[in-house]
Amino acid sequence: MRPADETETDWMAYGHCADRPPSLFFPSDGVGVDVARRICADCPVKELCLEYALTNRIDHGVWGGCSERERRRILKRRRQEAEATATETPTGA
Repeated sequence: MRPADETETDWMAYGHCADRPPSLFFPSDGVGVDVARRICADCPVKELCLEYALTNRIDHGVWGGCSERERRRILKRRRQEAEATATETPTGA
């Protein structure tokens, strides 16, 4: 994982999490995940946050309203879609 460039993370200042304790987004149980999701629900940078976590393979915490497990599923689905696209034969060639 490469260090984040400052401009790559400027969006973080606009997140609903910016004025909350980080511990809220690194819960130890499902109840804590639900609390974090509610904070993320209408966050203006939710999509950027999720993509940042996916791109940087962040394993822990709630990012963009998604838990670690949900992010693993998203990455798996994207890999499968990419593999399926790569194996498709172009028509009319």
